[in-house]
Amino acid sequence: MKISKLLGERIKDIPSGAVAKSHILLLRAGFIKPVSNGIFTLLPGAQKVSLKIQQIIRNEMNKIDGQEILMPVVMPKELWEKSGRYYSIGSEMVRFKDRNNHDMLLGMTHEESAVHACLNNIKSYDQLPFMIYQLQTKFRDEARPRAGLLRVKEFTMKDGYSFHVNQEDLENYYQKVYDAYVRIYKKIGMKNFVSVSSDSGMMGGERADEFQLLIDAGEDDIVICSECNYKANIEAATSLIDKMQFKDEKLEEIFTGSAKTIEEVCNYLHIPSKQIIKAVCYAIPNDDTDVVICFIRGDREINEAKLKKYIGKDVVVKDLTDSDLVKGNIGCINLNINNATIIYDKSLEGLCGMVTGANKDGFHIKGVNLKRDVNVNDFIDISKVSNDDKCPICGSNLFIKKGIEIGNIFQLGTKYSKPMGLLINMPDGSQINPIMGCYGIGVGRCLAAVVEESSDDKGIIWPISIAPWQVYLCPIKTENINVMTFANNLYERLENKFEVLFDDRNVSAGVKFTDSELIGIPIRIIISPRTLENQQVEIGIRRTNEKVLVDINKIEEKINEIINRLSEMEN
Repeated sequence: MKISKLLGERIKDIPSGAVAKSHILLLRAGFIKPVSNGIFTLLPGAQKVSLKIQQIIRNEMNKIDGQEILMPVVMPKELWEKSGRYYSIGSEMVRFKDRNNHDMLLGMTHEESAVHACLNNIKSYDQLPFMIYQLQTKFRDEARPRAGLLRVKEFTMKDGYSFHVNQEDLENYYQKVYDAYVRIYKKIGMKNFVSVSSDSGMMGGERADEFQLLIDAGEDDIVICSECNYKANIEAATSLIDKMQFKDEKLEEIFTGSAKTIEEVCNYLHIPSKQIIKAVCYAIPNDDTDVVICFIRGDREINEAKLKKYIGKDVVVKDLTDSDLVKGNIGCINLNINNATIIYDKSLEGLCGMVTGANKDGFHIKGVNLKRDVNVNDFIDISKVSNDDKCPICGSNLFIKKGIEIGNIFQLGTKYSKPMGLLINMPDGSQINPIMGCYGIGVGRCLAAVVEESSDDKGIIWPISIAPWQVYLCPIKTENINVMTFANNLYERLENKFEVLFDDRNVSAGVKFTDSELIGIPIRIIISPRTLENQQVEIGIRRTNEKVLVDINKIEEKINEIINRLSEMEN
């Protein structure tokens, strides 16, 4: 490919609105072009990287007997009604009517379609286990797209679905997929990735694991034990909470004036936030009658993923403007409200000497003993893990790191096969709903995550396995006839053996060097009048900054040597 014909302009300045490193570099290097908020065109360089990632994924899925299919992006309402998700998923799913006034939707994921593909095609236990997968476009009407390809509305995803006669069979195959994912991430050049327990979210099922690339630019919080192997997304993480015991005393209503926030009440009463029972109120979308009131220790935060999973519904923070609840003074004593779901977090279990709102303006109640004064049927874990917590496995310190989700796997059980009527005939004549697994990898997100991890202040450093081109051919002093004649001949010589980007522009050496480092091609060949006088070229390696002079009749040999060395280094 000649760079003079390449679609995608390289720019010096940081594009407006771009904050994440990958977003900035992919825009500056001419790899992507925004179409709308959260929607991008992949220009030739990015598309080449994307296709290489897809092929690595495809190869690994085929190795574990995956069967590639292609399911539709557009699906009828009826398919998702059977699973119940047509109504349970909110506005992130795009719904529309076709010209015949039939309700349709754009696929965010394809569990329903996968089961539908198997209906009447898979009938007997001896056809199981099997896995089908696709590489397909998805659309999710993301409320807050950000960071370029890291959080988008339209994206390419590998999603796979396996079917099994029992849980043991699912778990055996689940491990095969897990191992394949590890190989995939290594082959596309990722280094600092881990698997963590996660919340299954809208997918459902009993077990879910995420693969996370640990990097400061990540938007997910990953909880990691300092000693054992415990790792979890903060949405699913649990912990042992240190509990400070306060003096047990009688209930007493006290004046707190205009103090409303936790900080204000703590300052007014000269107590730590751990001594306060905090109230957080939620509403259920499309339900004007019910309210969910969560009581939690004042130094803790509500984990909304845990809360949603517990109550089985979406929640949003409730606007208390027209409510009977007194904002800043809501408490668990003398709480008189109808149609309320009351939840107590485990951080409050067994505590006494606590302070709670008095449910009237300007007052709180101190001396609250949860066991004595509050009728609590069960304490539920709905709090976020913090850096002060202890590991639930070994009791060691937990710490929180940032991560980018690069893939996930789920054990779905019969969440989809049962309501959609997929039945398998067993040897004894009975019929069962097969147990399912689900396995996803976002291709564009992986592409961006690689850039986040593999780049420097000059630009991208593509791993050799997914680089858009392997070689950047860079003649300088292009007005020199010998240089350009040799460069053109070398380009014809190399392009049948390697992927080459030929910088045929009549621009300064500085511009070419800057662009080559920004684009991030692993190997750069510099052709200059001085090197040609000695029948040599200069070959440089982007990742290591090594430079070496090579005889012109040994260029291919040297390129192969470097490719092999980079492949070993990156794996």
